Amino acid sequence: MQPRSRQRIAVDIPVIVTTVLDSLDGMIVDLSESGAQIAGCRLPVRSQCQIDYEGHVVFAIVQWSEEDRMGLRFPYELTDGPLFDRLEIARAARLAPTAFQPRTPGARPAGGFGRRFG
Repeated sequence: MQPRSRQRIAVDIPVIVTTVLDSLDGMIVDLSESGAQIAGCRLPVRSQCQIDYEGHVVFAIVQWSEEDRMGLRFPYELTDGPLFDRLEIARAARLAPTAFQPRTPGARPAGGFGRRFG
């Protein structure tokens, strides 16, 4: 088994997986330019399908399949379209540094969890 050429990014994208015989609702849970993992549905290994998202179609081949999820390879890498845009947004959010906000001594923490003050 050869290593992946692209890093998968965690996402939650509802899609429709279509074959010659059926249409299934699924959720892309990780995505890269070359493939995806879809939860909530399954097809046999080596099946050809298409992923429908916001009026655009991406062709795919099932690489592995389990009871409620499957891994797909895209024969044509994502380079544009709404799925590619979602991938870029998720990648940018993952790489963006989180803002550090130091706690002021004696200040109450925000929110309603933890110890009660007062």
